[in-house]
Amino acid sequence: MSDTAVRTPATNIVLNPPGWPQPRGYANGVKARGEMVFVGGMIGWDIHGKLPDGFVAQTKQLLENIVAVLKEGGAGPEHVVRMTWYVTDMDAYRNSLPELGKVYREIMGRNFGAMALVQVMSLVERGALLEIETTAVVPD
Repeated sequence: MSDTAVRTPATNIVLNPPGWPQPRGYANGVKARGEMVFVGGMIGWDIHGKLPDGFVAQTKQLLENIVAVLKEGGAGPEHVVRMTWYVTDMDAYRNSLPELGKVYREIMGRNFGAMALVQVMSLVERGALLEIETTAVVPD
């Protein structure tokens, strides 16, 4: 393990090659061992199938949905090793970064897995502004 690798509370190791700048809000890589929990592409609707208005509001509900599914698998935000974000409007994402960061930390804490962000033409559910797939690893 290099000097720049950091062990997270869940014993996952965040990987950052020597000399690389420290990423903000994500990890370049994560090494983990344990039971895997996969959360399919979730959107930001509530238990009644209603989507809130706005990118940040949908993100907040979506992250709460992810945490609820993780809990069913015996995991929590501290076990997240990977997230793939699919957004329908990259500008909406970029313009919301300060608010998104606050909402993310409120729900997920300072747990930043390896992340990818992709703009897509549309999502299956009309009105959904983003979708996130998540992988978590609960240590042995």
